[in-house]
Amino acid sequence: MHRTIKTTGLNCPNCAGKIEQAINQLAWIQTASVNIATQEITLQTSETPTQDHLKEIQQIVLSYEPDVTVYIEPQSQDSLESLEPQQKNKLIQIISASLLLAIGVFLLYKAPGFSRLTFILLLMAYLIAGLDVITAALKNITRGVWFDEHFLMAVATLGAFAIGEYVEAVAVMVFYKVGEYFQDAAVDQSRASITALMDIQPTIARVERSSGTIEISPENVQIGEILQVRPGEKIPLDGEVIEGESQVDTSALTGESRLTRLTPGDTALSGCINQTGLLRIRVTELYQDSTVRKIIELVEHAANRKAPTERLMTKFSKYYTPIVVFVALFLAVIPPLFLQQDWSEWLRRACTFLVISCPCALVISIPLTFYGGIGAASKQGVLVKGGNYLEALSQVRTVVFDKTGTLTAGQFQVRHLIPVEGISEEQLLELAAIAEQHSNHPIAESIRQAYHQEVASVSLDQIEEVAGKGLRVQYQGHSLLVGNATLLEEAGVSFNPCNDSGTKVYVAYQGQSLGVIVIDDALKPDSITAIDQLRTLGIDQCIMLTGDNEQTAQSTAKTLELDRYYAQLLPEDKVLLMEQISKDLPIDHKVAFVGDGINDAPVLARADLGVAMGALGSDAAIEAADIVLMTDEPSKLAQAIQISQKSKRIAYQNILFALGVKLLFLILGALGLTSMWLAVFADVGVALIAVFNARRMIR
Repeated sequence: MHRTIKTTGLNCPNCAGKIEQAINQLAWIQTASVNIATQEITLQTSETPTQDHLKEIQQIVLSYEPDVTVYIEPQSQDSLESLEPQQKNKLIQIISASLLLAIGVFLLYKAPGFSRLTFILLLMAYLIAGLDVITAALKNITRGVWFDEHFLMAVATLGAFAIGEYVEAVAVMVFYKVGEYFQDAAVDQSRASITALMDIQPTIARVERSSGTIEISPENVQIGEILQVRPGEKIPLDGEVIEGESQVDTSALTGESRLTRLTPGDTALSGCINQTGLLRIRVTELYQDSTVRKIIELVEHAANRKAPTERLMTKFSKYYTPIVVFVALFLAVIPPLFLQQDWSEWLRRACTFLVISCPCALVISIPLTFYGGIGAASKQGVLVKGGNYLEALSQVRTVVFDKTGTLTAGQFQVRHLIPVEGISEEQLLELAAIAEQHSNHPIAESIRQAYHQEVASVSLDQIEEVAGKGLRVQYQGHSLLVGNATLLEEAGVSFNPCNDSGTKVYVAYQGQSLGVIVIDDALKPDSITAIDQLRTLGIDQCIMLTGDNEQTAQSTAKTLELDRYYAQLLPEDKVLLMEQISKDLPIDHKVAFVGDGINDAPVLARADLGVAMGALGSDAAIEAADIVLMTDEPSKLAQAIQISQKSKRIAYQNILFALGVKLLFLILGALGLTSMWLAVFADVGVALIAVFNARRMIR
């Protein structure tokens, strides 16, 4: 059973990780994932969740994050509570504490020495700013969770109070809350930017019913109903155009700015914008199965599949925080005990050390970087199913392409006919068209189109499609073969091999060869550009696998300047070759296979990364692949790799920057060369800089 629970105000990745861990320990939960980018909790359960089950989830979330709102009932996006009241309350809290702190400092300036009034003002400021931090730390301790940012800040500031550093303790807590406020705001802005990239979901559908044309939610439209879509409106659901002609903007789905013409009989996809004429569309898919809904769900849920770097940072923070706490304890105790040093000085250094040590910059910015990369890719018409696949793209060094429909247009045309003596071209083409009359293969369609006549609905017996070879049928009591040379060889039919480039379709009837049909499939306009771009990005090998004959494969490979090619392959041969190619590469080199997503599903599944080409609206392609290119352009793969490399580069920038600054300040703090005020910068300041750096992926 799958269930998604919405939340608002969930901005802390560290807390989200603890919530996820606690929910996964529940008996009725199979898997749970908490996603701060979409503020959703995704549950896979062993039974249908009851209200008591959902309230149990709600209590777990609130125990870690009291300010978060959890919606245990399904909510529309419009009905979700705004974050503004929460942010407003935090701002009031910060301003109140800052004013009390300022008055306390002013009184100290006018009359040095702590009076009762000054102490009360500073204590009030501390409680206003830090009571929720201390409460959260105590709650976590009762659950056995000691080492988190609440614990670090509580111990550090209470320690400062213990040695009489009242102003410093209050200032550190206030600055921490200021940093947390701006950090939450930055995360919210990043989330809003990512959400805007996916703002392609139509909100209304204009439906023709017996009472007239009405406007309703797309969720309430049934298959078979008729939609009216006016110029300037988004197509709300997938369907077939039954009336009207128009140009539509598909850029929201494909990243392409050029318009596509729709006429009666064409498929209209949800999320596209109607530009010029009124369209009447018969609905063929329910809202939950529509193209636009699938795209949004793919991008939203992609953050649940964490990149290796994200998982590494989660593990790192799990061990890092306890280590620095014990180092701080060492600083506070060992020098005064064994070196007769001043207790208050070393306690101050230990408190400074604790403030610096919080790993917020890493646990917040790294997930945002990869989620931003996924959003940026979707804007370019590339669907990446998870951060793990986005990061793996940056490690791809070998790209293996299918030929037909991937590097070539997949629009076959009969180039010429070579009948044997005594057989006319018309007879050769007619028999081939008869055999292929029920096939939907592109080669079969090209033969029927070249025939220029309606193929009579001739009764065929024992129709057998031989995978990777062609068709064997019984026509008028005799065997009719239409396929490649292997098909005729296996049937014992002698023929004259054709050495022309292109796809050769041999025809044999009554055990005699009738000739060959040569079919050509042109390269896509940007295939050469795509190969050049991939090499520029560091791809070592570009390889082609095809079921076509040797001459055709060689011609295509030579034109594209591919490193290798393999011809006359059956589907199972491609899988074996993919395994061999992967085996011959270093362990840190990934192999991507690019295919049409339907015929090549086994190879897509076997590759390190399966990339489906031209898969707009194709269920099979979206299901089989790890990455879906929403247009027929192989150059989109180069764009995806560029985005992947940039995401990884920014993630590593943040890691090195955050660890470098923190290490510097930890050393300075241990030596007593920095104050707790500067320690706050090393914590929240670095986190803010890292978050803003991560937001570069979204722009």
